[in-house]
Amino acid sequence: METQEKLQEVVRNIEKVMIGKKHIAELSVVSLLAQGHVLLEDVPGVGKTMMVRALAKSVGAQFKRIQFTPDLLPSDVLGVSIYNPKDMEFHFRPGPIMGNIVLADEINRTSPKTQAALLEGMEEAAVTIDGETYSIPKPFFVMATQNPIEYEGTYPLPEAQLDRFLLKMKMGYPSYDDEIEVLRRAEQGKPIDFLSSVITLEELITLQQQVKDVFVDEVLKGYIVDLSRATRENQYVYLGVSPRGSIALMKASQAYALLRGRSFVTPDDVQFLAPFVFSHRIMLRPEARYDGVSPEEIIGRILINTAVPIKRSANQ
Repeated sequence: METQEKLQEVVRNIEKVMIGKKHIAELSVVSLLAQGHVLLEDVPGVGKTMMVRALAKSVGAQFKRIQFTPDLLPSDVLGVSIYNPKDMEFHFRPGPIMGNIVLADEINRTSPKTQAALLEGMEEAAVTIDGETYSIPKPFFVMATQNPIEYEGTYPLPEAQLDRFLLKMKMGYPSYDDEIEVLRRAEQGKPIDFLSSVITLEELITLQQQVKDVFVDEVLKGYIVDLSRATRENQYVYLGVSPRGSIALMKASQAYALLRGRSFVTPDDVQFLAPFVFSHRIMLRPEARYDGVSPEEIIGRILINTAVPIKRSANQ
């Protein structure tokens, strides 16, 4: 119960800045707990940057921001070795990826080479410069953003890189009442400036370890695999969810169960998270676009048509 209260306190702290976006706050915390990364796709001005800053402040983490542009180089992200003539040696100057919580803003506006450089850090939690490997401080969490409207001058993320993001989310515009409340709070200044941490980095690392102890029944593992395999067999899908996607759904479900104060995963956890974990991991055939079918709709149909386990396995 103490664990749940700590995590809910983080969510409530983020809500002081992000009005009416509790589900986004919870999903961000889930990804952080599961040691995954988030792709946040939405139009400018809805609070994507504020969301990441609020999360970083809530857990007392070091926040770094990378503004991606077409001329950004991998060294601008990872860091560079600079020669010092005084001691005649090269010294590593870390790039902005060397932070606990990193905002990769408009990631699709930079070249594939720079995107790939970021990918190594996300996947390995380390960077390699001139043959030397440097570990990124833990915890490490990347929230990348991209604008779904403006595609001119952008480089769409390849499927192999999209697969590295644990969750894909969309914030959307606030409701009328929520937007009024946003204006009220903005009258007194920026709410983010008054935010303080509610847990420490050491506590967060402990919570990340607790996620691994959340029990996942064998029948639920089978349910996750059934959902993944169903995407590979769907008539509208050209490329279905990989085994990495199945692992991602299981880990996200464990983190979500911990957030809810449980030591075990339920089918409801899996069903709630499946659209966020799977939607960016499937490639659609042309006929899906002709018929106006979205990845979310396909996953929704799969969830309806896949049998839900209703009892635990016999050996439990």
